[in-house]
Amino acid sequence: MQPFTIITVAEARERLLTVWSGGPTESETVPLLAALGRVLAEPALAADDVPGFDRSTVDGYAVRAADTFGASETLPALLNAGAPIAMGADAGAPLRPGEARAVPTGGMLPPGADAVAMVEHCETPDELTVLVIKPVAPGENVIRQGEDARAGAQVLPGGRRLRPGDLGLLAGVGVAEVRVRRRPRLAVISTGDEIVAPAERPGPGQVRDINSFALAAAVSAAGGDAELIGVIRDDAEAVRAALARALAAADAVIISGGSSVGQRDVTPGVINSFGAPGVIVHGVALRPGKPTILAVVQDKPVFGLPGHPVSAMITFDLFVRPVIRRLLGETHAFAGTVRARIARNIASAAGREDYLRVTLEERPDGLWAVPLLGKSGLISTLARADGLVCIALGRDGLVAGDEVEVLPL
Repeated sequence: MQPFTIITVAEARERLLTVWSGGPTESETVPLLAALGRVLAEPALAADDVPGFDRSTVDGYAVRAADTFGASETLPALLNAGAPIAMGADAGAPLRPGEARAVPTGGMLPPGADAVAMVEHCETPDELTVLVIKPVAPGENVIRQGEDARAGAQVLPGGRRLRPGDLGLLAGVGVAEVRVRRRPRLAVISTGDEIVAPAERPGPGQVRDINSFALAAAVSAAGGDAELIGVIRDDAEAVRAALARALAAADAVIISGGSSVGQRDVTPGVINSFGAPGVIVHGVALRPGKPTILAVVQDKPVFGLPGHPVSAMITFDLFVRPVIRRLLGETHAFAGTVRARIARNIASAAGREDYLRVTLEERPDGLWAVPLLGKSGLISTLARADGLVCIALGRDGLVAGDEVEVLPL
């Protein structure tokens, strides 16, 4: 086996996304309730004006603002009490000059009303009179028709992953179903003679299959559908057969294990046996995750991720997730970072990106990132972590108190 060539994370990602010519999956129509977390294939347009009428934002009295100018507690504006406006009902006749009509929050304003005096600023000495003790300006406490959205206007752009508030917006503008991208299918293959199913009791030298389940969950969380091909022994022909099945069934393939340069690490040779371009990256300046493989087979991305669970999950985030986003046509990402201070000194070797697992602690002096130290095979450290801190390529470590960006898990 030839030793791999190390390149940076950014170079590796750029190389893959340049060589692979794939684009978004086809679109499909789904009902609104099934659209949470899906990615819009096209802009969403409002079917109607929202709101469809001028409405009050407070409990109060619909008025003509000019009728309240100069009002005060010692000299209130004296208005005639008109018929109250019921919630969900047409406001009816236009508001006459010098008239005030009770209106609930969300209620329709009658024609002629251009403001609402809050009920706290009004008094009703009798059924025929409303005293306004504080003036209101035109438009105060009012949402105008179409202020939220105009009929035919774009309310959400294509490429947006839908959130709960987005579904509420779409319902409000009369959209009952949306065009979204098909969830990309990613096949997951675990390799290793030592791996057994979670329900089995491992024998001497054996371990339970962690990566199949962790990676499948990561695919689902990223917006894809995972298909577990199964655990394949460290045999080139067996891995080749599994990869052939995976390529036939999926848009991309993840192989965990077998990516290093030992005698049992057959993944690079198997990938290349399918023809060019094959392996385009083998080795990344990254810890954990140095022996990562990025490849293109039959114009489908193939990822050879390290067998150690933490390495596999970190390299998934760095390399697989961007491909899923491209397959979804996702252009508006919501994942952000949290700023904190690192709680202890951490050494790192310059020339590689180091991904540190941390927990977050809220202390009297702010948010702190507390490192969880452990080897890349210890999945418990990732399960206990709240996020990851990247020590950049050119740095040789962090000093306690340094401000860092934490990528939430």
